Amino acid sequence: MERKKVTVNTVKQMKAKGERLTMLTAYDYPTARKIDEAGIDMILVGDSCAMVVHGHENTLTATMDMMVLHCAAVARACERTMVIADMPFGSFQYGIEETMRNAARFVTEARVDGVKFEATPFHIEKTRAIVDMGIAVMGHVGLHPQSVGALGGLKVQGKSIETARKVMTEALALQEAGAFAIIFEAVPGVLAEYVTKKLDVPTISIGGGPGCSGQLLVTYDVLGMFEAFMPSFAKKYQDFSQLMLDTFKQYRSEVLEGVFPADEHTYKMSDEVMEAIIKEFGPA
Repeated sequence: MERKKVTVNTVKQMKAKGERLTMLTAYDYPTARKIDEAGIDMILVGDSCAMVVHGHENTLTATMDMMVLHCAAVARACERTMVIADMPFGSFQYGIEETMRNAARFVTEARVDGVKFEATPFHIEKTRAIVDMGIAVMGHVGLHPQSVGALGGLKVQGKSIETARKVMTEALALQEAGAFAIIFEAVPGVLAEYVTKKLDVPTISIGGGPGCSGQLLVTYDVLGMFEAFMPSFAKKYQDFSQLMLDTFKQYRSEVLEGVFPADEHTYKMSDEVMEAIIKEFGPA
């Protein structure tokens, strides 16, 4: 498999050729390494780590320091895959300068390839400002998990004329501001496909149906490792949760029964050295 680094230009070329884009989340080096080896085009180091890694109720507890730490680990693992940092709640809701500083932290400290944030029309100028800095920006329309309080829960967006218009206008504004791609989260498939056809930039679906330019899933959902809930749009490809439980139970059983560690798991030393120690210190 070709190991050439995926860039903004790569993504644009794939969109132009009609090639589907693949994207997964990652929060640590080993997982990101395997995603990179599998040929996945992009990784989103999502603020979902607050939930699936740190055990919080929602994404709002993710901090800049937390996200920079996870992003740096993922970026070190990726030779080919493009790494996008998810800007957490509070990192862009204030002034443009603070937003720019936080975006710069991801690039300078974590060495990611771009950033993503849940920009609404109130934040379009911040998108433009980050792009003007030379940082690639991925937009996000539809469901904004960071607005879970205002939305009254994690609900599909775009079913009404008002919310469908909001998805359309935000996507157009993000494209005009310089976003190189846009995530569509929890949006009716027919709407996501329509907006995708109206845009020049690629669209990435996470619950936006098959009509987008590419697909994104949370890796812990794909592997069946997060049992708190499973979004209806997600697909569990493996049941790692059960595999882990069975493995840990087997380990415990083998330790209790004296099966592990076996001889092959034990370091050796010469009889001469052991005899010398016993001679010096006495038998056990």
